[in-house]
Amino acid sequence: MAIETFAPAKVNLTLHVTGQRADGYHLLDSLVVFADFGDRVTARPADELSLTVAGPRAGGVPVDERNLMMKAARFFGAHAALSLDKRLPHAAGIGGGSSDAAATLRALARLTGAAVPPGVVTLGADVPVCVLATAARMRGIGEDVSLVTGVPALPVVLVNPGVEVPTPAIFAGLARKDNAAMPEVMPRFDSPANCAAWLAGQRNDLEPPALILAPVIGEVLRALRSGPARLARMSGSGATCFAIYDTVAQAQQAAALLSQRQPGWWVQVCILNGAAAGIS
Repeated sequence: MAIETFAPAKVNLTLHVTGQRADGYHLLDSLVVFADFGDRVTARPADELSLTVAGPRAGGVPVDERNLMMKAARFFGAHAALSLDKRLPHAAGIGGGSSDAAATLRALARLTGAAVPPGVVTLGADVPVCVLATAARMRGIGEDVSLVTGVPALPVVLVNPGVEVPTPAIFAGLARKDNAAMPEVMPRFDSPANCAAWLAGQRNDLEPPALILAPVIGEVLRALRSGPARLARMSGSGATCFAIYDTVAQAQQAAALLSQRQPGWWVQVCILNGAAAGIS
């Protein structure tokens, strides 16, 4: 028996850094959604834990205990032969490793019939929201996750220029760490346009220090903002950026033009929070 689970790209539509605990962990307030594009994780019964990685983005992905999938399996307490079809760029701010780990936990739960153990935030701040894998508000150090309704399906283009941005350096570069949170009550939206208009009044507090450390992110954002996008912003700690469009056709046209102009960049059209997104 083989269990396959989807590990969708995670996109931070907002990311407000609202404080820092005494132990150094940063407090966040983030609106998170998931794409209909991502990796695939397969788990099969085995006497020992193992991991194989294939796919177009498999290069450089470790298959030993450094991989968060292996740590997730150890955390779950189950042995399995794990395989990963890697399609998302890693260390890219779209939760590739965390989403893979969360998909591993869901696969092992289905394989064993046991529930995912509590405390998955110890695997990483993004893992709890990635276990949920649907539109959610993530607060605290990632442990406080609540479902969000009223976010429409958003046609987007994801772009990664191929640079890795070290997350600790991004947080160290913050001008301040006690920024305002999002409004307590989240509005409901009936279109990508009014969702993007509201998002424009929110922030990704990690974007300014990321622009200093990796100026190419600014090139990506300028390219995305030169067309009909309603909003362009960096996701997570970078370097992947997203742009929201009114229609899939607009997103496809923008992606085709950008791929032609920047063949070395990773460019992907997808739907955020669409019917095909989420866990499987």
